[in-house]
Amino acid sequence: MHLLSDILIGTKLTLVRGDVSQSVKSIHFDSREVQLDSLFVAVVGLQSDGHDYILTAIKAGAKVIICETLPPNLVSGVTYLLSLDSAQTLGIIAANFYGRPTEQLKVLGVTGTNGKTTTATLLFALFRKLGYSSGLISTVQNQINEEVLSTQYTTPDALRMQALFAKMLKQGCTHCFMEVSSHALAQERTAGIHFTGAIFTNLTHDHLDFHETFDNYLKAKKKLFDMLPSTAFALVNIDDKRGNVMLQNCKAKVQKTFSLRSPADFKAKLLENTLQGLLLEIHQKEVWFRLIGDFNAYNLLGVWGAAALLGENEEDVLTELSGLQTAPGRFEQLTSPKGFTAIVDYAHTPDALENVLKTIWDLKSTGQRIITVVGCGGDRDKTKRPLMAKIACQLSDVVLLTSDNPRSEDPTEILNDMQKGVPTLDKDKVQTVVLREDAIRQACMLAQPKDIILVAGKGHETYQEIKGQRFDFDDKKMLKKYL
Repeated sequence: MHLLSDILIGTKLTLVRGDVSQSVKSIHFDSREVQLDSLFVAVVGLQSDGHDYILTAIKAGAKVIICETLPPNLVSGVTYLLSLDSAQTLGIIAANFYGRPTEQLKVLGVTGTNGKTTTATLLFALFRKLGYSSGLISTVQNQINEEVLSTQYTTPDALRMQALFAKMLKQGCTHCFMEVSSHALAQERTAGIHFTGAIFTNLTHDHLDFHETFDNYLKAKKKLFDMLPSTAFALVNIDDKRGNVMLQNCKAKVQKTFSLRSPADFKAKLLENTLQGLLLEIHQKEVWFRLIGDFNAYNLLGVWGAAALLGENEEDVLTELSGLQTAPGRFEQLTSPKGFTAIVDYAHTPDALENVLKTIWDLKSTGQRIITVVGCGGDRDKTKRPLMAKIACQLSDVVLLTSDNPRSEDPTEILNDMQKGVPTLDKDKVQTVVLREDAIRQACMLAQPKDIILVAGKGHETYQEIKGQRFDFDDKKMLKKYL
């Protein structure tokens, strides 16, 4: 049991009606999980409004309600607390409930359109190699040292996240590296987290189905930097024109930049870029890395800069970093007995797809063809569909448009949207194959020795989401089946 008055520290309540000296057993924002003597937070969500379930929560045993609007009929014996933003309040009270664990951890948040997973995963792996007990919160998985925990969202809800931080602390972690999504920032899921530092990777076209405008998307990303305390550091990719925007009005005492092209605090020169790895010049040292593509050069720069800002020795960092591999589903390569190469990548935005395909295009030799299998998700930003198809056509010899996660949409309608972006001169190189497995099989049948197949869009995912159901589907497994 926790004293309600202790849980409410740091919150901005506009009305208190009832006893705040009492104790509560648990906190919930889903009325179906409410227990006896619990606190229920009514959060306005995308699909439902928690205010509609206040009475249900009270009947289930909630004796404290936090809401933005008082219900018309107040129940005797229940404490009602009014907040201007109940989602933000949820984050703060969740942190208090679990003992504010992030104040005792070094938590580094990574935000941006592309590169979040690779950057956070590399940092986690690096600090484990450097001997630190560490945690990871990412799109692929959550992890506490060797213990792998499944994840459904890039950034969990505030309650689960604070519970996870508390578990990390209990198991001796000193660091936590986490992806911070724009959805989580917009929905205040990060409220209550004390960040030691933040990295900005880049900002390109994505999630406009949720944010509606690019400006809203930008503002959501910037919230991570706006919430940094003065004791934190901010590290941004200055080659992205929004890098400087992230630093505007940022309270972080230490503000640093990284770059491949511009003057910066952490700068590298790309010497070699091959399908086997990257050679970078950093501080007059030539360092070989196992990652591929200039987009990964940026990820490596962000990791190197963050490690330096966390006080690590440059020589040790670069030595360990040079031996690390990419995150699952990020430019993962498989080789066929027929002599062609297949690459699985999570690229699901126009910019990410262009980066991956440009890398392959620049590295391929004369006579090698690029065969691209790509789709777009349903119930998401429709404006990027024709762009994805256009980019695939521009940088591929053969394009197979197929399903990604159609969700509630008809896959053929998604493919029709994609086909609008196919240039007239490229129509002969494009095939539409609705079933993703069929498209992968066809790509393997078409491939000749030395060709390169790119299967883009799903990366680490091991499912397809169709009509509200998740079915087992793994691009890597499908490739191995047909290679």
